[in-house]
Amino acid sequence: METANFQSLVKTLFYIFIIYYAIKFLAKLLLPVVAKKVVEKASEQFQKQQQQKYNNETSANVNTSKFEKPKETKKVGDYVDFEEID
Repeated sequence: METANFQSLVKTLFYIFIIYYAIKFLAKLLLPVVAKKVVEKASEQFQKQQQQKYNNETSANVNTSKFEKPKETKKVGDYVDFEEID
């Protein structure tokens, strides 16, 4: 069994330091590209949903306007305003 020495500690800290900065550097390069792709994908999905909603509304309006008759309002009577007498 080996005992830990100062040289292996320094070597381990150096590797951790190098890996940390490598990940940090790659994140600066790749995260903007990934974020842009995510935003574009979300925008496309939103546009598709809006287009589907618009198409559904227009087709519903065309279908209902051709087949539905306007509803008749029933005339119940005249409105009479009463006044209280003291």
